[in-house]
Amino acid sequence: MRAAAGIWRWRRNPLCRPTDMAEAWLALVAVLLFVTAAPAVGWVTGTLTDEALRGSVRLQLQQRHPVTAQVTGPAPAGPAGSGDESTAAEERRRVLATWTSPDGRVHTGTVTTSLRTPRPGDRFTVWTDASGRRVPRPMDRATARVHAVLAGTGASALTALLVECTRRMVLWRLTRRRHARLDRAWAATGPDWGRAGAGS
Repeated sequence: MRAAAGIWRWRRNPLCRPTDMAEAWLALVAVLLFVTAAPAVGWVTGTLTDEALRGSVRLQLQQRHPVTAQVTGPAPAGPAGSGDESTAAEERRRVLATWTSPDGRVHTGTVTTSLRTPRPGDRFTVWTDASGRRVPRPMDRATARVHAVLAGTGASALTALLVECTRRMVLWRLTRRRHARLDRAWAATGPDWGRAGAGS
């Protein structure tokens, strides 16, 4: 609103310089872009991201299957100095387990369980593909929605930042042009400043 008021105030003022009008129009355009373009870009980005993630969630739910695994014993200790970065708590929860894949084959391997104190015979859920290979848990819809909201918010903020950076760059150039004109005007009148008969 200040930009619009500035344009109205300067429109017929004899003291108005071209750079003043350009600066007022620049501020008005920046405000309009903040209000319209930034939210629009954020909404479009969030919507497209949400659709893509929902498709990914559906695909993961089709390709990944929860199966029940049974603890058969503690996991074999890794070689010393192997560079494994897992924590001690994760090491304690690594167990040897068996599970049956959706195609009916029995698999055995070392897995990490969420059980606090796993004992032989304990059961827990693992996610596998159709052939029984361990895969990460599929993304849930709530997480996908959060990612979409974050993507939309980030795109909106990035658009607003781009508008502000562009405005500041153009304003910097306008200021330089204004100072250059002042320097030229001063160079033309400066030598006569304060001299008798110069009107000072």
